[in-house]
Amino acid sequence: MSVEVAEAPKAAAGTSEAPYFSCRNLNAYYGDSYIVQNVSFDINEGEILALLGRNGAGKTSTLRAIARTDAPELRIGEVWLKGQSLHDKQSFEAALAGVQLVPEDRRIIPGLTVQENLDLARIAGDPGWDFERIFKLFPRLKERREQEGTTLSGGEQQMLAIGRALSRELKLLLLDEPYEGLAPVVRQDIANALMEVRSSGITTIIVEQNAVAALGLSDRAVILDSGEVVYDGSAQEVLDNEDLRHEYLAI
Repeated sequence: MSVEVAEAPKAAAGTSEAPYFSCRNLNAYYGDSYIVQNVSFDINEGEILALLGRNGAGKTSTLRAIARTDAPELRIGEVWLKGQSLHDKQSFEAALAGVQLVPEDRRIIPGLTVQENLDLARIAGDPGWDFERIFKLFPRLKERREQEGTTLSGGEQQMLAIGRALSRELKLLLLDEPYEGLAPVVRQDIANALMEVRSSGITTIIVEQNAVAALGLSDRAVILDSGEVVYDGSAQEVLDNEDLRHEYLAI
């Protein structure tokens, strides 16, 4: 089914501006499997949103649908960023529009050094942060700039993947399990870096099984259950609501 192109979302009642980012009635499939079901939410510029839920809830599929990657297939729904439609774009066009996905497997390019991975990210599209700024955010990358990227530790690869996303013009950062497999001290390093990214005004969506850690970073939270939105509100409310956490996050 083709996606009908509609007008960008209008400003909500009592506000002067339309949402910075908006998805409306997102429906995505893997083959005949109905994974994301009528998902809708908005994000203001500069916010961090935690996209949470149990395993299989549809979180990663939602990120991939937003980034327009080849899976899942978006059959119905609209995605907007600063008034520009993404639902009718291919993945490279979404990237050129400022959407950068840092996947769970990080996808560091084999055979290339840290510096070369960062260089390659800047070839297409407008450049983002310069190397000095990225190396200030992640000093370990500067120390290892001539080391092959795939030989870095897991935490260092995560830093490189985020640094690579920052190397291009970035309006919406999508992070899929940024803490996966990392030691607590490295998770804290990543968290500190993400707060610095937030202070620069970049809008971010975090998918993370460590829900408490993600909520601690976030302004708002959306919880998915079986592909549907069951909560959309403040991150602090989720931290304060034990019943909500137990029912949908098992914590």
